[in-house]
Amino acid sequence: MRIGIDIGNTDIVIGVYDGESWIHHWRTPSQRNRPEAAFNEIVKNLFLENAFEIESVESIALSSVVPDLTQIIQNVFESLVGLSVVVIHPENIEKLALGDVINPYQIGSDLVCNAVGAFDRFGQNTIVVDFGTALTFTSINDQGNMMGVAIAPGVRTAMKSLSANTAKLPEIPLEIPNSVVGTDTISAMQSGIMQGYVGLVRHMVNETKKHHAHPPKVIATGGLSFVFEPLHDVFDEIDVHLTLNGLLVAAEKLR
Repeated sequence: MRIGIDIGNTDIVIGVYDGESWIHHWRTPSQRNRPEAAFNEIVKNLFLENAFEIESVESIALSSVVPDLTQIIQNVFESLVGLSVVVIHPENIEKLALGDVINPYQIGSDLVCNAVGAFDRFGQNTIVVDFGTALTFTSINDQGNMMGVAIAPGVRTAMKSLSANTAKLPEIPLEIPNSVVGTDTISAMQSGIMQGYVGLVRHMVNETKKHHAHPPKVIATGGLSFVFEPLHDVFDEIDVHLTLNGLLVAAEKLR
């Protein structure tokens, strides 16, 4: 068994891989003010509730874009499992030979894992669309090098910003309405943001393809990737586990 941990700005995702599939997939909020003991209890309970045998763990890998939580989560898993955690950080990102375009001290390790996972999956130039806290578009060339990234606010981020900064607008379900013409406040917000993001993604993918030498594969990931059904014709594949897959591949390369 191998454990992959992806610490994002919204959630910490923990996955357990048995060599063929992710048999466990857990989430807990990335609360920066939560003490290490609390995280320790959460992870311990996840193991107990799922009858998970710690003795079966062979390796642990971690990606984090929240520096305040990196060492805390590393400590939790090393103390519970008794193995050293391979952490993806700027110094070892350079060892992954992803090209000269990316500054390892500025790029998020989640984007690095997406790139590694996509190239491992397709073995050719690829665009990764990640529907996370931020909406990101990562380009990889035929050599597995990162060509560059585009970043926009994530769908939830945009929705929460609109609700928080406008007195009369509520938080709403992330669902795509049947019409772009909203007939009430909720459907109007759903139309503007959800339908708007359909157009944003289509445009960005089409423009990004122009920077590739030949037609790239397009893969979507992130928790909301399945919500945008009108975009499914844009993607060659949807893989919610892409970041974790890439994390395990990267960790093996570093070993």
